[in-house]
Amino acid sequence: MPCERKPMRFGHSEGHTDVCFDDSGKFVTGGSDGDVRIWESLDDDDPTSINVGEKVYSLALKKGKLVTAGSNNTVQIHTFPDGDPDGILTRFTTNATHVAFNSTGSRVAAGSSDFMVKVLEVSDSGRQKTLRGHDAPVLSVTFDPKDKFLASASCDGTVVVWDIEEQTQVVSWPLLQKSNDISNAKSLCRLAWQPKSAKLLAVPVETAVQLYQRDSWEHVSSLSDDMITQPINVVSWSPCGQFLATGSVGGLLTVWDVSSKLCVERQKHEKGYTVCGLAWHPSGGQIIYTDTEGCLGMLDGLSTSPRTSTKTNEAQVSKDANDYDNLFDEDDDRLMDDGLSDTHSPVKNKVVRGKIDDDDDDDDPMPATGRVKNRGSFLDDDNSLDTDSLKINLDKYGDEDDAGSTIAPSAGLVAPQRPVYEGPMPTPPQKAFQPGSTPAHLMHRFMVWNSVGIVRGYNDEQDNAVDVEFHDSAVHHTMHLTNTLGHCMADLSQEAVLLACPATEELASKLQCLHFSSWDTNKEWMVDLPQGEDVQAVCLGQGWAAAATSALMLRLFSIGGIQKELFSLPGPVVCMAGYGEQLLIVYHRTTGFDGDQALGVQLLQFGRQKRQLVRSESLPLSRKSHLSWLGFTAEGTPCYFDSEGVMRMLNRSLGNTWTPVCNTREMCKGKSDHYWVVGVHENPQQLRCIPCKGSRFPPTLPRPAVAVLPFKLPLCQTTTEKGQMEEQYWRSLLFQNHFSFLSSSGYEIDEEAQNQVQKEQQELLMKMFALSCKLEREFRCVELAELMTQSVVALAIRYASRSRRMGLAQRLSEIALRKQNQIQEEGAGEEQEEDEPHGSRSGRGEGAGGRQHVQEREEEDEEEEGHEMETEDRAESRKRLNPFARGVESGSSPEKQSPKPIDKEGRVNPFKVLGSGKSPSSAGPRVTNVLDSMTSVRRLTPLGSSVGKQSKGPILKPLAPKPKSKTQSTLLQMATSKATSKKAEEKTEPAADRLKQPEAPPPALPADNVENKKPKTGFQLWLEENRKGIVADHPDLEETDIIKEAMGRFRTLSAEERLSWTERAKGPGSDAADLKKRKRAEEGGADDGSGRTGADENTAKKKKPLDPSSKLSAFAFNKS
Repeated sequence: MPCERKPMRFGHSEGHTDVCFDDSGKFVTGGSDGDVRIWESLDDDDPTSINVGEKVYSLALKKGKLVTAGSNNTVQIHTFPDGDPDGILTRFTTNATHVAFNSTGSRVAAGSSDFMVKVLEVSDSGRQKTLRGHDAPVLSVTFDPKDKFLASASCDGTVVVWDIEEQTQVVSWPLLQKSNDISNAKSLCRLAWQPKSAKLLAVPVETAVQLYQRDSWEHVSSLSDDMITQPINVVSWSPCGQFLATGSVGGLLTVWDVSSKLCVERQKHEKGYTVCGLAWHPSGGQIIYTDTEGCLGMLDGLSTSPRTSTKTNEAQVSKDANDYDNLFDEDDDRLMDDGLSDTHSPVKNKVVRGKIDDDDDDDDPMPATGRVKNRGSFLDDDNSLDTDSLKINLDKYGDEDDAGSTIAPSAGLVAPQRPVYEGPMPTPPQKAFQPGSTPAHLMHRFMVWNSVGIVRGYNDEQDNAVDVEFHDSAVHHTMHLTNTLGHCMADLSQEAVLLACPATEELASKLQCLHFSSWDTNKEWMVDLPQGEDVQAVCLGQGWAAAATSALMLRLFSIGGIQKELFSLPGPVVCMAGYGEQLLIVYHRTTGFDGDQALGVQLLQFGRQKRQLVRSESLPLSRKSHLSWLGFTAEGTPCYFDSEGVMRMLNRSLGNTWTPVCNTREMCKGKSDHYWVVGVHENPQQLRCIPCKGSRFPPTLPRPAVAVLPFKLPLCQTTTEKGQMEEQYWRSLLFQNHFSFLSSSGYEIDEEAQNQVQKEQQELLMKMFALSCKLEREFRCVELAELMTQSVVALAIRYASRSRRMGLAQRLSEIALRKQNQIQEEGAGEEQEEDEPHGSRSGRGEGAGGRQHVQEREEEDEEEEGHEMETEDRAESRKRLNPFARGVESGSSPEKQSPKPIDKEGRVNPFKVLGSGKSPSSAGPRVTNVLDSMTSVRRLTPLGSSVGKQSKGPILKPLAPKPKSKTQSTLLQMATSKATSKKAEEKTEPAADRLKQPEAPPPALPADNVENKKPKTGFQLWLEENRKGIVADHPDLEETDIIKEAMGRFRTLSAEERLSWTERAKGPGSDAADLKKRKRAEEGGADDGSGRTGADENTAKKKKPLDPSSKLSAFAFNKS
């Protein structure tokens, strides 16, 4: 069989390319560029191009229908050769990988990367069968020419033969190498069933082709050649069924004579690229092949004498058919022929005559497959069998030995026995409706009820009219409209009323808008839709109107009547809703099963930058329910309501997921009672609906009363205190998402309401923290602290310290420091934008004021509890380093402080976090409870602001807090963590420079030295006396490590010795010793030990910040 290899030519962009022929000899290719091209010949320089998506993985063509499997998870159908879209046959959760027609073109099989194979009816895509059993992506599918079996190959290494009607596996062969994805598979393993006779199934396995016998499923033979060194990718039978062509990964093309098992043709790809597509011309004289580079080539002249070859093929096929009939009994033929004799079998007649009978109209009860059509076999509930069919089957299975026995056909065709379908039943699709409307068959009905007003429709003997009533009469007065056109859909906004009616025999479907807010005199416009296109849903937004039609089209208009955007919908529309610049569309994605609706949703936003917020996602519904209401909250968040009474809201902070926020069934008194939704509000949280006694919708008269229902998230154990607080917190968090969305969209928001919501959230977190402390759930406490703001974490640290939970307080302090550093980094980023250091210091001062207020409030609480305060000298030193202390002491707001002149600050680093001293005169009203003080603290430190960044002085001195205060230790460790590399310089700074600060009062004033009379702790007194020894033993330690070492040594003392130190600290004269030792530490801190020791300490302090955890440990024995 000599042939000519034509030169390769460009067809598509680089990537996988597929090819197939139509009946007229044109061939069609599809590539990774998403285009399908129709070629008259290989030399066609201007092929017709159809774009079907981003990528085309497979295509099939039969009887004017072109089916493509693309990267958009769908199997689409187009008309051929026009290329007009004809709908979506089915959808998968991932990419569809391969499609194939059956011999008659009535069915399409599709495989997908989600492990599923679907068999679809071309005339009715809702009638489909799903074959489940593969454990990896499907590589290829192929129909049995007799339409009984389907073969599929998968990345799980198996080739499976399925019984289509029973949806079961007949046989499975583990032939292939396993892989996790098609891109990693060694071969595409394109299966092919022998045409016409359907005797053999060809399976490419490695470098050979395995042939399997139909029905017995035994391995018959293998086709292999020494020239084939790489895996075979695709196989394709010639139209006569005598020859088999293969294409391999290495680019080798071979043609086999199957009967003699001889390789009659070998051709090599001119560049050695992988052959990924292969198709025979209907005449059998040409083979078109494609490669992974997007090119296509041809093998021409495969049959030198077509007539002789045809006659030989006919004789051979006839002989094979006779041998086949004598070899197998009627278990094969008569199951396929459904009781018909050999003479009347269309399949056998086609084989014997050597031609194909194309006359198989869909209305013919006996198609070319030789089986009586029964479209209700898997849709209808009636699966009963009549007595004639039972007799046929008794004879069929009772006389197996008589291979020639036949049953004469009766005058009327008898329906054969079909297996009972036990799979999920398809759900009738939900009809389109208007949200807020009652059923259209009612004479008096609500056409729409929303937050703007009510539109009622009347259609009785007396009147056919529409009444429009506004909740706020200031918007517009009530309108009465004559409904001569028979409008059955309506929507209402602050600008207009939109009405629509379906088409009639005389009139087209119309869209009518009453633009009552227009400033001109012409306030009405009307549009006629094209013939055969009906309006199915309408909605209004801010400045626009939309209508979804039966042609799967969405038409946009301006509020004044200008036609704007026009685009196709992925499926039949169910309903729409509009709010401002947002348009929400719900449509049918595919057919649902077992009572479930398979709906999809799109959310678009119009404006300067039009964008799609939700891209054709599935709309989750309750089991066996349908959509009842769709709309937006008063704040602009999409939400919907299903027939099971569950309201769901879009959670923008969690990737646009849908969260159930209310279940109205829990509030219904009876099973037949329902709630009819008319509006949703987020602030305050209200679900406005109408209770319906024994019905799903209310009557128009009398006017129904609106009830307000609360929201409740379906969290677990909401009867417990913990569950209730968790539900309140997460619900509050969900219902505040609209603030950020409106702000990002350019709308003004109520900052006071936002701050109030955030304050309530922090209060709930603090309450849950206290509850977890009581339950001794410290890990849970840390998790809650991660959700708190920095100021509330400080309160949590105080609570943990008072509860004697030192380990918890240490972890919380680390969280507080991390949050504080984050705020500091944000503040530093803002400071870098300033041109001068003066502005930088001003911003830092403003950011520090909030924490000073928090510190003041905390210190007041300590005084209320009777705890000792740290000495005034330490506070004085911090105050000297804070150039903004006076503004805080005077009670001015931190945000309004004015920076001090630069020349008065001496050598203070303007970028350092400065201390925040506090004088007794700045103390506010005292509080007695941590939770009660939260409100006042948060009033001074709004969330989200930079307020609350001020820290304590970075100078480290011998610890001198009150004996019982763990809170002071916590606050101190938060302050010391902010110490910068300027610590050593400030420790040696002369007192004269510090006195330049005008805000610091003289330390000798009696009123300011009240705290000097308060005693130290025993550990502090011991540390001051033994400090030099520790420094001498460990000259390289930082101050933090010195304190840790001192704590370790102090713990080694006996209880009596520690008690004696504590008594000495409380005894008389300790105040004077305290003052002397502190002054000594300030003046001689740089001279302790050798000169090398002081230098090492300063160097170490500059290398890394102070470890705050040791500060808290410094007071461990005060509370023990």
